[in-house]
Amino acid sequence: MADTALIKVTHIGQVTLPADARRRLRVEKGDYTEVRVTEDSIILAPKALIDKSQAYFWSPEWQAAEHEASAGIAGGRVQEFDNVDDLMAGLRAARQQDS
Repeated sequence: MADTALIKVTHIGQVTLPADARRRLRVEKGDYTEVRVTEDSIILAPKALIDKSQAYFWSPEWQAAEHEASAGIAGGRVQEFDNVDDLMAGLRAARQQDS
């Protein structure tokens, strides 16, 4: 599909997204789309709704922490403990090393 297509606005303001565009962006019936208006353009972007109770996970701060954790795991900076007491001892030892 080309990156541009000509579509027509109906008398009630509706537009039909070309099938190639819907397939390429995996937009399906019932999906939500963000409408962004610039000085001379209308930009449509597919969006997913997130349950409010899960919204924290997608905050920039949480995502940064997730990336940091993933990098630590990938870099082998992981410890396993057999029980809570060993975990707590490991945390205390790490705190003493940082002081």
